[in-house]
Amino acid sequence: MGSRVKRFQKGDRVITLFNQTHVAGPLTTQDRRNGLGNSIDGTMREYGTFSEQGLVKMPDSLDFQQACTLCCAGVTAWNALYGLEGRTLKPGDEVLVQGTGGVTLFALQFAKAAGARIIATTSSESKAEFLRSLGASKVINYKDTPNWGEEVKSLSAQGTGVDLVLEVGGPETMAQSIRATKSEGLISIVGYLGGCGRDKEASFLDCLEYGCTARGILVGSRTLLEQLVKAVDSCKIQPVLDEKVFALEELKEAMQYMSERKNFVSLGKIGMFSPKWLMI
Repeated sequence: MGSRVKRFQKGDRVITLFNQTHVAGPLTTQDRRNGLGNSIDGTMREYGTFSEQGLVKMPDSLDFQQACTLCCAGVTAWNALYGLEGRTLKPGDEVLVQGTGGVTLFALQFAKAAGARIIATTSSESKAEFLRSLGASKVINYKDTPNWGEEVKSLSAQGTGVDLVLEVGGPETMAQSIRATKSEGLISIVGYLGGCGRDKEASFLDCLEYGCTARGILVGSRTLLEQLVKAVDSCKIQPVLDEKVFALEELKEAMQYMSERKNFVSLGKIGMFSPKWLMI
């Protein structure tokens, strides 16, 4: 540890910040360039040197395998719910989440802990049961209900739509997300798992017609990650991990496992294990 380090002490357990210079506020072009795995080497290695500004103390309540899920999926979900000043999630709000990916499951857990009511979409009854076990009040099978946006609206407390949507599908789902959102509601766009086809893409005028705000986000700042760490410890939130854990030497097999979408057992994040975890 460097002699001028002030934020940590020797032996502290830490996790990395995805965009190493994104301390607080809006993401800048320079922050984007300083993402791990971009212009800076990523974390699939045994040893690494990091600026103290790009690290955060991990939650006391989690082990390393659990805590590493907060650096990307966790803080992305937190940003979706709490990253826009003046439009943060409040108790009693209604939230729509899509699917059973890592960001979605974190958002569901965070929203539930905050006292929100959650509606979810998925493709099978087994996944629906899993979402209910995490706290979803209502689950819609989007294969059985293609026009699920209107269904979400009808299931909302006032029949006017949800306060916030976690949008992960992209062009395939955006139009339905807009229909599910109440007037002055917020759509946090975090991905496009359904692909980038332009033929089905919603337009800006749809947001005008339905009176909602769509916001694109990329992971989150150190300030948001620090907030998240406190919330995880305070609310005893446990990240959802797949039962399969890979050694660092099995990186190729882990990527293949993920690409084939075999991580269904617990529908969460895949664990990578190294005998040398990040410790100052």
